[in-house]
Amino acid sequence: MESFSTLIRTASHEQHVEAETSTFMSDLLGGRLGVDAYARYTEQLWFVYEALETGTEQLASDPVAGPFIQPELFRLASLERDLAHLRGPDWRSGVSALPATRAYADRVRECARDWPAGYIAHHYTRYLGDLSGGQIIRDKAEKTWGFTRKGDGVRFYVFEEIANPAAFKRGYRELLDGVRADDLEKQRVVAECKKAFALNTAVFRALGEEFPLSA
Repeated sequence: MESFSTLIRTASHEQHVEAETSTFMSDLLGGRLGVDAYARYTEQLWFVYEALETGTEQLASDPVAGPFIQPELFRLASLERDLAHLRGPDWRSGVSALPATRAYADRVRECARDWPAGYIAHHYTRYLGDLSGGQIIRDKAEKTWGFTRKGDGVRFYVFEEIANPAAFKRGYRELLDGVRADDLEKQRVVAECKKAFALNTAVFRALGEEFPLSA
């Protein structure tokens, strides 16, 4: 029988590819957009991670989601340093969430509050993605906009407390395989993973509309 971590990975594969190959992301990584587009994307991430990481105290004691609440993954403080670097010290007064971002953050918050197993779906799609593909983005951003290597502007992508990402991801998959849920609930979590990717792709689409490349 297929393990839960494999089930999640294979079920969301198509959406994963779609998110990675969005026009906005390929324009950004191809160096065709300015640093402003990168800063705007970073703002959107801040809203999503605020939803993911607010209320983790309650989730930490939850039998299902609790094991996943690992402070070494938390990104909010790094995002805030990046935004201060990108937008200046009073960045908070200028950030705004796109409607697609608001919908994404609201869904994360709703799961965190009412459905811990569903929260895991969002936790997985975000953090494991950041640990993997995020490194490509960091490298491109450093080269394209001249950020200090692993410094302000790209701290979001630097997991200083995770010395061995491969080992960490292995441990994370073991946590997924050990999730206390029946098959029906696991199917619902897989469906929520797909939803998480779709919400993420909608944010990319909205960013693409805000930063169209002039033909």
